[in-house]
Amino acid sequence: MARQWVSDDLWDEIVPLLPCEPPKPKGGRPRIPDRKCLVGIVFVLRTGCAWNDLPAELGCGDGTTCWRRFRLWTQAGVWPAVWQCMLNALGKEGRVDLSRAVIDSASARAVFGGLTRGRTPRIAARGA
Repeated sequence: MARQWVSDDLWDEIVPLLPCEPPKPKGGRPRIPDRKCLVGIVFVLRTGCAWNDLPAELGCGDGTTCWRRFRLWTQAGVWPAVWQCMLNALGKEGRVDLSRAVIDSASARAVFGGLTRGRTPRIAARGA
């Protein structure tokens, strides 16, 4: 595929945020590089395809590998850190437009159904 899903600048920002590769004392297959997995993750998130429908042309392994790496990075808190990093980078370039931002707040606790004092009496006989 001719499209570049992860630019070099974006990759340079994300690399320090990723967890280190766990050691494999028993060996095993070589691990798919993190950048290729990130390409697969971005592809799924941008196109909305299923994990198992990742095209082989991307070179990111199968969908299960990308999904596992996505889950690992989610548990490690990578995505909020990436989001903050990207906001900082865009803010420095003056590319954050807050004219369309919406701030909303709810300060009252919602009690669903109100307080219940006791059992609700039946108003009709059972039909069965």
